[in-house]
Amino acid sequence: MKTVIGMMSGTSMDGVDAAVLVTDGETIGGSGPTLFRPYAESEKALLRKALAEARTIADRTERPPALAAAEAMVTEAHAEAVATLRRNFGKPVQLIGFHGQTVFHAPERRLTVQIGDGRKLAERTGLPVVFDFRAADVAAGGQGAPFVPLYHQALVRNSRLKGDVVVANIGGVANITRIGADGGISSGDTGPGNALMDDLMRARTGRTMDVDGATAAAGTVRRDRTDGQLATPWFDLPIPKSLDRDAFDLGFVEDLPLEDAMATLAAFTAGALAKGISVAGGADVIVVSGGGAHNPVLLRMLKEATGAEVKRAADLGWDGDFVEAQAFAYLAARSVGGLPLSLPETTGVPYPMPGGVLAEPEGVPA
Repeated sequence: MKTVIGMMSGTSMDGVDAAVLVTDGETIGGSGPTLFRPYAESEKALLRKALAEARTIADRTERPPALAAAEAMVTEAHAEAVATLRRNFGKPVQLIGFHGQTVFHAPERRLTVQIGDGRKLAERTGLPVVFDFRAADVAAGGQGAPFVPLYHQALVRNSRLKGDVVVANIGGVANITRIGADGGISSGDTGPGNALMDDLMRARTGRTMDVDGATAAAGTVRRDRTDGQLATPWFDLPIPKSLDRDAFDLGFVEDLPLEDAMATLAAFTAGALAKGISVAGGADVIVVSGGGAHNPVLLRMLKEATGAEVKRAADLGWDGDFVEAQAFAYLAARSVGGLPLSLPETTGVPYPMPGGVLAEPEGVPA
């Protein structure tokens, strides 16, 4: 067993999630403290510039000015998170799993870009760092996402849930892992998660999110708008499949009052999840993690759309806000153990695929 710090900066681009996990990459031996290091508004603005610039590159190693500046910022933010978490934990750590920040994801072009300098982070922390988790999968023809299903499987195994179980992670993009009653596993992105809702709240109010779904709760869902979006052929494709954060935009709700627009976006997210779960084979129980687990309107809509029992990850004793950070600790341990990080059933990769790049510290941490 190794004590690993896993870190994730998701498509919501709100900050760095960091978590301690004790694992050998197959079983979960325990967990430790967690930490959220928020991005300042200036850092978020830099990331938005990097997202726009990333669409112009043809090689995943290219770092034009905004991308280079954002990568340095992301690396430093993660170094700060590691330092704080180690102080809070007070026990030895053997390894870091560093996902970085996805700025572009186009698996059909065999291109995925996560910024974050793993070698620099190893120097800053004095610890070995596993990074660049998705590249090998995408290069081999996989979707490169979702990338946490094997950790979801381990959590479900520990929880003793019965029947067909879906773990739905609702971050900027929503994705699911389905663990069948027969033990089979499958996964895929389902569509937008919080990204469109967060973008609309920022554009209309300056606030970063719809706290507790209060704005959506005050509005009326425009089913003609959601039905139009859900008719997009992508939603009927089988999983595995993946989606870039900016694959959908706010154009279909821009003329609506804020409350109605937010209600419609929440219904779109829930409807997309329901469609993805149906395509995957359905569910008896849905366990929701990520920021979407804090939106009761979204959870109610998901239950109505699927007819399944809907639980929050916290209801099972999981740390729902840090499942993805823990997952990259788990995957880092798998990587150094030579174990697969993705499967044909989870990303469509041709065969069980190892991955990740190991950076060993060469200097003295600052």
